[in-house]
Amino acid sequence: MEIQMETNAGLEATVERLAAAADLLEQAMQRLAERQQESESTIGRISATVEAALEDRLKAAEEKLAELEAAAAAHISAAQVAGEAAGRRKTLPATMTTMLAKQGVAVDSLEAGSLDAALNGLSIEQRFAVKSQLLRAGMLA
Repeated sequence: MEIQMETNAGLEATVERLAAAADLLEQAMQRLAERQQESESTIGRISATVEAALEDRLKAAEEKLAELEAAAAAHISAAQVAGEAAGRRKTLPATMTTMLAKQGVAVDSLEAGSLDAALNGLSIEQRFAVKSQLLRAGMLA
């Protein structure tokens, strides 16, 4: 009987320790749940802040893009009105300048009459080539 009482007393002590451990585990679980909720709310605030900042930056970028597109369109239309073509050549090739010099035409001062007179000795294809080069270089209007 004594053994049974000792065994019962030992079991009761073990049960009490297990109950205390279970209480400690419950408390730890509650603290972990609270920390998780705090972390989730912090993450939510951070992500909301980042999203708002990104939306602001996107809106600013879209506005800047619209301004640049409008400026580019205005520049293109102004260039078209002025008669400028993109990539238009501003000088004559060296061979063209040499050929005109041989015909007695100074590139600095081109006049329609002197150009036509100088080009009389050339074939029609060569005349077209010379005049198209002069147009591309901006020497003829």
